[in-house]
Amino acid sequence: MLWDRGVLHEENVIKTLGLFADLRGGKYEERFARTVEEMKKGTPLIYQGVLMHKDLLGIPDLLQCQPNGEYLPEDIKSGSGMEGADDDTGEEGKPKKHYAVQLALYSEALQGLGFSTKRAGRIVDINLQTVDYDLDLPLGPKTPGTLWSYYQDTKAKVIPLLKNETQNKPAMASPCKQCVWYESCKKWCKTNDDLSNVFYLGYSKREKLNADAGISTVTQLKDIDVDVLTQRKKKDKKFLHRIGEKELVSFKARAEILKVSKKPRLYQPVCLPTVPIELYFDIEDDPTQDFVYLHGVYERKDGKGTFYPFWAKTNTRDDEKKAWAEYWAYIRSLPPNGYSVYYYSSHEKTNYKRLLKRYPDVVTQEDLDAFFARDNTVDLYTDIILKHTDWPLSSYSVKEIATYLGFKWRDETPSGALSIKWYNDYLASGDQKIMQRILEYNEDDCKAMMVIKDELIKLSVG
Repeated sequence: MLWDRGVLHEENVIKTLGLFADLRGGKYEERFARTVEEMKKGTPLIYQGVLMHKDLLGIPDLLQCQPNGEYLPEDIKSGSGMEGADDDTGEEGKPKKHYAVQLALYSEALQGLGFSTKRAGRIVDINLQTVDYDLDLPLGPKTPGTLWSYYQDTKAKVIPLLKNETQNKPAMASPCKQCVWYESCKKWCKTNDDLSNVFYLGYSKREKLNADAGISTVTQLKDIDVDVLTQRKKKDKKFLHRIGEKELVSFKARAEILKVSKKPRLYQPVCLPTVPIELYFDIEDDPTQDFVYLHGVYERKDGKGTFYPFWAKTNTRDDEKKAWAEYWAYIRSLPPNGYSVYYYSSHEKTNYKRLLKRYPDVVTQEDLDAFFARDNTVDLYTDIILKHTDWPLSSYSVKEIATYLGFKWRDETPSGALSIKWYNDYLASGDQKIMQRILEYNEDDCKAMMVIKDELIKLSVG
């Protein structure tokens, strides 16, 4: 589904380009020959050309002819062009390494073919902004090497894998669910009691624990002596580098929960608002269009629940604004101190900051800040789940925890990515059944948060 979203964003970008040589379709060898022919002619813009040089094969979204006749590779991405960029603080961020690796491959191929002398590329991001990547820039003030050397190191690791000369182990991580190999990797990790089954223990830390301390399974992790490992770290700065004592304690506790108690653990009682009205709040948005199409609120009052969907019937800015205005009208209709709001992670807050900039007449900066700052507004994931709990799960997502607690979505394939597809299907067909499917999915997401909140209360009272 992420692929589909990326394709949709790419199509939207292509519509803005004007004339270009379209090299989609055909075998790689044929497209490569046509690409070289177009570059020799000095064609200003080439879409979906193929670059082949020695053992390299790349398909940049765009090849842009520069004033000196050389070509610059560009890729269209449905994410931000830089990592850590923040419009609010003015932080520009830094180049994304995985984007840089892709651009570097194109750049190396172009240099080998004689169509470029620069190690450079460009990203067209989700906001249609162009971000230039100078691949000779250093990775960071404290990190040795450049983006280009990082690419060379990555390539040196990948080539033996492609030749089956070496093999690496699967690992579980948050982006994995969008991968076609997810179920296969998940099965391998479960069967082998792999460390990446432990929440927040990613690939690099797994490899470090394995190489430095000989810890390769969750069973071994639960039995570690943190004091012994910590003392060894003090003597050897390279030992378990970037894995601190607190992390070791946390990893050990999570391993014990996975292997021994197999029950959730609340480290201290949580104090949640006691008010007449509880709101469980979730949005649906399409990042490829930078568009929020649904604000869903499940209201619980006097033991009864009501779902309020505020949604855009078309993907126009007018309807996006209307839906957001309706949401705020609903919020303003509630007694100021008589309701609580629960949401899960920073997604809603981040999107609302963007909507504020787009529609400043709907809600003020002060009102939006006050809404998220109020004591009765709770980010369940950031404020409670991450800080005060652990679960016998590899992921602490709302779907994983709610499912563990026995909640079931009405849809057989509940997914935020699928919701985007459903919305685009609805726009194309006008089929109200599709819209109803989206609303039910969003309502169930909200109810799932309620199930988690209720469980936290139960755990708090013992």
